[in-house]
Amino acid sequence: IDSICGGRARCGRCQVEAVEGSFAKENIVSSFDHLSAEGDAEARCRARGRLQPDRRLSCQARLIGDVRIDVPASSQVHQQVVRKDHVSRDIELDPVVRLYFVEVDPPDIRTPEGDLQRLLRALEAEWGLTGLQCRLEVLQGLQQNLREGGWELTVAVRDGGQIVAAWPGFRDRLFGAAADVGSTTIAVHLCDLVSGEVVASAGAMNPQIRYGEDLMSRVSYAMLHDDGAAEMTRAVRGAISDLLVSAAGQANVGTEDVLELVLVGNPVMHHLLLGLDPRPLGTAPFALATDAAVDLPARELVAGLAPGARAWLPPCIAGHVGADTAAVLLAETPWVDEAVSLVVDVGTNAEIVVGNRDRLLAASSPTGPAFEGAQISGGQRAAPGAIERVRIDPDTLEPRFRVIGSELWSDEEGFEESITATGVTGICGSGIIEAIAGLFLAGVIGADGAVNGALAAKSSRIEPDGRTFAYRLFDGEPPVRITQGDIRAIQLAKAALHAGARLLISRMGLERVDRIRLAGAFGSHIDVKYAMVLGLIPDCDLAKVESAGNAAGTGARIALLNRAARREIEAVVRRIEKIETAVEPPDAAPLSARSAEEQVKGPTPRELRSQYRDFSITQPGQEETFWGTANTVVVAWGASQPPLPDMSARLYVD
Repeated sequence: IDSICGGRARCGRCQVEAVEGSFAKENIVSSFDHLSAEGDAEARCRARGRLQPDRRLSCQARLIGDVRIDVPASSQVHQQVVRKDHVSRDIELDPVVRLYFVEVDPPDIRTPEGDLQRLLRALEAEWGLTGLQCRLEVLQGLQQNLREGGWELTVAVRDGGQIVAAWPGFRDRLFGAAADVGSTTIAVHLCDLVSGEVVASAGAMNPQIRYGEDLMSRVSYAMLHDDGAAEMTRAVRGAISDLLVSAAGQANVGTEDVLELVLVGNPVMHHLLLGLDPRPLGTAPFALATDAAVDLPARELVAGLAPGARAWLPPCIAGHVGADTAAVLLAETPWVDEAVSLVVDVGTNAEIVVGNRDRLLAASSPTGPAFEGAQISGGQRAAPGAIERVRIDPDTLEPRFRVIGSELWSDEEGFEESITATGVTGICGSGIIEAIAGLFLAGVIGADGAVNGALAAKSSRIEPDGRTFAYRLFDGEPPVRITQGDIRAIQLAKAALHAGARLLISRMGLERVDRIRLAGAFGSHIDVKYAMVLGLIPDCDLAKVESAGNAAGTGARIALLNRAARREIEAVVRRIEKIETAVEPPDAAPLSARSAEEQVKGPTPRELRSQYRDFSITQPGQEETFWGTANTVVVAWGASQPPLPDMSARLYVD
């Protein structure tokens, strides 16, 4: 948390927001009352206009109970790097909104005719446009615009059917925006609809994170709080509005000049953005309010745009395969090739598509936030100071790494000077993937994922950690270690992703695919070689495994700049077969043998006992059978002595 006044309540830089409500994942009830009352120092800061409503100064507010805190980007010393830059590519330019310049006949007392009728006649004569409708606010300003422009006028026509804006004289710039609304980050790309150029981009953390890091936590928040869904809707709409203002400011244009908006996101983000109830997405059969494309006035979602601006959202594919996946497909077009592609949008919820011109299958896998640094002992999101690249010497077991904000490796001259401003603050998702894969290649981690403690005799970097061992990656403050728990968290996440992909490949009747494309901010920044080593993705020719960049954002831009692409993706989505992994039978894909023999085995009972030891239940005359924490119960038994068929147990946890 930033501060330049040394905790004297003068700078206003350390603002935080408390979030009220019950949070099942953390097992807490957060309340504003769990912070000390606002004192004179905060009151003075608020009076000077330096403290925003509903925020507190972290240097003044004291914790007196459980509370969930959101640290806004403006208060963060090391702000998240939003890795959703636009990817340059050729797009056939045919936007849904176009500009037309016309010369309108001035009024003539001998042939009485309204200004609008003479405008429509000019548009038909010069551009062949017929049957046009005109928005009321355009008509209200038409007389003044015509006279200011000396009977020359530029109009914006949407989809060849409606005049949505008008300006006096000649105008050759028109803007639209493509927004990728992810569960962790949001990115907005402002585009010139005349040239197709991206004129500005802006990104930020999704403020809904305060209500839960993963999608199901947010659905749970909506279930537990009457106004929970509305709170999250207001938060995400406000964030998009702010980013539009930021992007427009960079390009030196007004937000009222933005006439078209395309938004993509997963089903939960899609529903919350539209103000739809997300709760049905939390339980089977995961029913969507609508799976069709949505076209509506943009002002219903974000403030400050032109009255005639429209917003368009691509269709959702299934309950947990959303409009963002439709956008990824629009960018990758797997339906045009004979070769079979696996397209994966890697995030807290991995969305997976397998297919070619003959058939397309889609599914989702709940990978959780481990790939983004959560649930990792030294983990953090991608921000300056985070370790993002790791190499392990197989002979000495010594590491070398790179951090965000520096182009140098840790063993290169000048590295320490290059990170003076940030230091090493932790490890992000791409770093943890490369670290674990590197440790596996060096023999520090076995095929079952266990750290080989015997190698402690070879390297001091392998050190005891309770009943297991850890690898010390960085010696500074804070130290960064790869623990057994970190490895298990990545195993669970990658197993969910791998299983979903294998399920679809099996349903296609195949053993492998011809190419793999990794999309999403995380998928774009991992080394595909290490992803293959780790078993994150199924086997494939490494030369055919590529990063797709921010494919969802690219697809949103395609839909913004080419109206035919909208019709195409709507037709393609109707062809896709939806596979629900939650209800597939266990033998749907040959995963069990592969997971045990070729990929990674599960944790041993001893490791589980050390991790989940808040309580245990022992049956008379038997070894410990149940153990766990308040949120997790582990059931184990020896392979030679399974539980009796009629054995049952219920556990009630307050």
